[in-house]
Amino acid sequence: MVIVQLSGGLGNQMFEYALYLALAARGRQVKMDDVTCYGQGTRPKQLDVFGIDYERASREELIQMTDASMAPFQRIRRKLAGRRSKAYREAGVNMDPTVFERDPALLEGCFQSEKYFADCREQVREAFQFRGIENGKYPLPESFRELLTQIEGTQSVGVHIRRGDYLDPSHGGIYTGICTPDYYSRAFARIRERYPAAVFYLFSNDPEWTGAHFGGADMRLVTGSTEETGYLDLFLMSRCRHQIIANSSFSWWGAWLNGNPEKMVIAPERWLNGQTCEDIYTEDMIRI
Repeated sequence: MVIVQLSGGLGNQMFEYALYLALAARGRQVKMDDVTCYGQGTRPKQLDVFGIDYERASREELIQMTDASMAPFQRIRRKLAGRRSKAYREAGVNMDPTVFERDPALLEGCFQSEKYFADCREQVREAFQFRGIENGKYPLPESFRELLTQIEGTQSVGVHIRRGDYLDPSHGGIYTGICTPDYYSRAFARIRERYPAAVFYLFSNDPEWTGAHFGGADMRLVTGSTEETGYLDLFLMSRCRHQIIANSSFSWWGAWLNGNPEKMVIAPERWLNGQTCEDIYTEDMIRI
């Protein structure tokens, strides 16, 4: 059996679920651990907005996979012989092919590459339909309905500007100096060259900063979502005709779910500082 650990925000959760589907498509017995990384103060689990389900690993299965039994004999054995955990953390950022060779295993990581689910792309695309919005379980506010009408009626460009947690010093500067105002200015210019009538819809976890730094007749600042309702932004981004993404799994999925066959997707040339991240990019991305 293979267990995929769910972690992070919605974008990461989607990559992890895509890996779950890829493993199942290969005939593996696969479950998900959606408990370990979530508790008070963590980001919300939001996969239910897609109306999907998955088989959940039990507490006993997780204890067995991580060799964490508190039974006296097992505790003594670990002290004498060490822990026999089957947990495996993703090695680096690029696609790790050994992930598919590990069984039994508890897979921990983000798995941020289309290469993990290349063999079941259409199954993944079908899974990530916003059924919860469509059936009213996660209702679309009226302001977002109005935005959706505008987005579908214009040469719309979804622009994701990630700040907030990316500015936290604890990240060690891995995000610094990548998606700068200059990056966005160059991306705007690149799209305007091909689509002079483009309208840019700005999505950000720091709308005040975004509104102060980007403005103009062809700019629309999108507000009204929260950390708990970030799926609303993802839904609208995916309905735009083109994308300018940040170095973020969230906007990556907004672009990937965009079904426009003629879409322009602009991405930063560098994804993270100090790491090679070639496998995060898809073939249709224009790196600048």
